[in-house]
Amino acid sequence: MSPTVKIGSSGQWRQVVGSSGIVIADFYADWCGPCKMIAPTFESLSTKYSKPNKITFCKIDVDSQQEVAQQYSVRAMPTFLVLHNGSVIDTIQGANPPALTAAVEKGVKLAGASAGAVFSAGGHRLGGAGVGPRQTGGIGAGVGTALAKARNWSLAGMIHWIVAFFGLYFTSLITLDPYKAAENSSYNVKSPPKKLAPGQAPGQRSATRPAFKTMSDLGS
Repeated sequence: MSPTVKIGSSGQWRQVVGSSGIVIADFYADWCGPCKMIAPTFESLSTKYSKPNKITFCKIDVDSQQEVAQQYSVRAMPTFLVLHNGSVIDTIQGANPPALTAAVEKGVKLAGASAGAVFSAGGHRLGGAGVGPRQTGGIGAGVGTALAKARNWSLAGMIHWIVAFFGLYFTSLITLDPYKAAENSSYNVKSPPKKLAPGQAPGQRSATRPAFKTMSDLGS
């Protein structure tokens, strides 16, 4: 069965034009000899390229569908129109198979380009931001890398903080007042050493002067 649609009314024509991206229309007449000569070429192209709701081939008898013929100012037969989204993009007059074939192939390529643009373009997020094509690694890889870096930074920072804390803690246990100890040292060149008490060795603190105050000292 031929995929070519024979238009029987202006309403049917409007429906076809509104539902198909590419429409190839053959305006003919039964008494037209050249129309009969090129009819097999038109049918061959229709069988090869017709796609439901995408590419539709139509035959329009100018005698029975004068309203449609007048809409496009058809004056000679045969006349072929190629429409894209309802607008005429090509017109061929006369029985010229090479010109008809070229026009049809042009329309078919245009239909393919339109379909590709619809499905290959990036989508849109809410808010209008574009979504690009999927890439190797993609968003998941980026998030994983960021989390790994965050974990590594947190672990290293925690270890550094713990080491610093315990280092200061143990240092405070060994030396209660490093500055005061250096100031009272017998090796301080800016402060001459005091006289040694009987039985006191160099560098040894006096037994009568404790290195730090006791609770009884603070009470007194």
